[in-house]
Amino acid sequence: MPTLLAKGPAPLQREHLRRQPVALRTSRLHCIVLDTSGSMRQRGRLALAKGHAVFMIGEAARLGDDVALLSFGGQGVELLLPPGRARAAGSQRLRHLGGGGGTPLAEALAHADRLLLRTLRKSGPTDCWLWLLTDGRTLEPPPAPLAAQHVVIVDFDDPHKNLGRCAAWATRWGAEHRLALPAA
Repeated sequence: MPTLLAKGPAPLQREHLRRQPVALRTSRLHCIVLDTSGSMRQRGRLALAKGHAVFMIGEAARLGDDVALLSFGGQGVELLLPPGRARAAGSQRLRHLGGGGGTPLAEALAHADRLLLRTLRKSGPTDCWLWLLTDGRTLEPPPAPLAAQHVVIVDFDDPHKNLGRCAAWATRWGAEHRLALPAA
């Protein structure tokens, strides 16, 4: 609009051009840590969490952010998507992902910390977000993640029999707690 006002009724000339400064923002990496343990298979929680992760990858792609995806369950911790530019096609890695077994949460968080630290060393200033998608059904008290500037725990526990572990971790870690399943 400012260019058109400067131009007026005259033919467009270089001196009429007005540019808005582009606001630069620090690159952003979303590290999604997805619980695929046996308890997540109950009541469709794993399917909901996978859908949540797909949505997050799509949003990151739309915003031009980077994404990394880790899963953890009975098969241990697996890096499904290494840190890189988010692509909606990356969510295909979740399609055939199954669940079962134990919950190696502390191992998954340690893996995520190492991954984020490596990325920060390589790429410089990056706004790191760690998204933990879990039902909190583990007996091991997990240590707080250290490398992420922002930690969000998305709680997939049963709203009627919620153990409250995710909320307690969020409080202890200074993290954000979000309920994924509404109480019906």
